[in-house]
Amino acid sequence: MYSSIKPWNWLALGCVQLALGCSFNAATDGPAAGNPSGTCPIPAEAQAVDTSRPDHVVGTGTPDSCTGDAVVSAVAAGGVITFNCGPDPVTITLSQTATVTNSSPRVVLDGGGKIALSGDGKVRILYLNTCDPAQNWPSSYCENQTGPELTVQNLTFVDGNTNGQDLNGGGAILASGGRLKVFRCRFFRNNNYDGDWMGGGGAVRAIHQSGGQPVYIVTSTFGGQQGLGNRALSGGALSGVEVPFVVVNSLFTDNQAVAYPMVGAGGAIYGFHAPALSLCGVEMTDNSSTGAGGAIWFLGETAQSVLGIDRSTLRNNHDAMPGGQYSGVMAMGTIVPQASTLQ
Repeated sequence: MYSSIKPWNWLALGCVQLALGCSFNAATDGPAAGNPSGTCPIPAEAQAVDTSRPDHVVGTGTPDSCTGDAVVSAVAAGGVITFNCGPDPVTITLSQTATVTNSSPRVVLDGGGKIALSGDGKVRILYLNTCDPAQNWPSSYCENQTGPELTVQNLTFVDGNTNGQDLNGGGAILASGGRLKVFRCRFFRNNNYDGDWMGGGGAVRAIHQSGGQPVYIVTSTFGGQQGLGNRALSGGALSGVEVPFVVVNSLFTDNQAVAYPMVGAGGAIYGFHAPALSLCGVEMTDNSSTGAGGAIWFLGETAQSVLGIDRSTLRNNHDAMPGGQYSGVMAMGTIVPQASTLQ
């Protein structure tokens, strides 16, 4: 069993299901960031970055001063970026993708819990690719260089879309090389349908992180309720290649991998040639795949690669090609569940 929602009409259906018409306010509506039942400790390296002394501030105190072009310029300049858009939550729509260059050792975006960045269903929101020559490609070892480090925190990402743009995936964020950390963010209605069979990541696509270090996903929500989920060829929410995801106290609901049966894999998370995948304090419900792994599709780097599921709940996730050891989970590696519910 899997959802029959088609790629071209899921947004309209979502508006009906949410009983919001199409007036959804990305900055204020939808579930909060994170799994409210998640109680796992957050690793020191995965904690939020101190942004009390920003290098750049988007906006001068009013919503109108917070433009997509200002976000693009700030990300290109690099450093710590915060927002001053007035007292109320604001959605900032980008007409072009904000790109991290190799000239920036780190980029930190902190929305203070009041800012949503929207791709308007037309563009990816954030792009980091250390092997892209247009971003000051430094050397032939680009995919393993130490930076840039990209951190996004206290933000909402909505309606990011890579279709017709490139084959790398990542409807909201692509991070190929460098480092990526996501802390207390929400991802709604982002999608990626184009690309080869390796593409995917409706919300986030991560490839070849520096030194094989993990991508931390902390206290974040992907979808969270019907009509707000993310969609992709594989990995409706997260997709990674040779990346160890560490996911802590996060929520995945209504995400979907949509493609041909052998391609659509990992309704919530897709991991290819992954050294490890670690979930702690995670809830995954009502995700689906037109192929295998309604919740998770995990191809380990070796047979000893570990999919760890600790203090987590996976329930009511659907796939068209069941057969994994646990419902909604297709893993080619070692599954280690602890104090978890897998149904």
